[in-house]
Amino acid sequence: MTDETHVTQETDGTDEHVSATLTVPAPAARVFAVLADPAAHAAIDGTGWVQEPVDLAPLTAVGQLFRMGMYHSGHPDGTYEVVNRVHVYEPPRAVGWFTGYRRDDGELEFGGWYWRYDLERLDPSTTAVTLTYDWSAVPDSVRAYLRFPMFGPHHLTDSLTHLSTLATTTPPP
Repeated sequence: MTDETHVTQETDGTDEHVSATLTVPAPAARVFAVLADPAAHAAIDGTGWVQEPVDLAPLTAVGQLFRMGMYHSGHPDGTYEVVNRVHVYEPPRAVGWFTGYRRDDGELEFGGWYWRYDLERLDPSTTAVTLTYDWSAVPDSVRAYLRFPMFGPHHLTDSLTHLSTLATTTPPP
């Protein structure tokens, strides 16, 4: 990290979301390109749960589905797969997705939580990135067996720090 990097984190006990913001010393288009590449998500993830993309195509539109291989020691299978549905796609300003899974009958089901990255161009080579995790739409049936948020507050700041490293050290596509 450079001296230009600054992390803030906000959570409101009455809201069911948590956000963190990091100033990244890279252009917004470069940061967005990293976020739109599912192959980068495991390296961005601050929990270590995201393992590898199942779908390698870059994110390009609202409604797009992309699957990720996951691992969590508390999951009944340990290794599992999630299906994400892009619900925000505004290059180079914002990208976000709902996380779900494919049921045994083949239908998709989303749990009510989403991830969203908002990018604010500060100057041609600096971007403020806000990562939000929101679980406000999680139904009681899911809350009966999952605790929210599922991780500590450092996860978002770790993820943003990893994103900054990728955006500043990997060559553009």
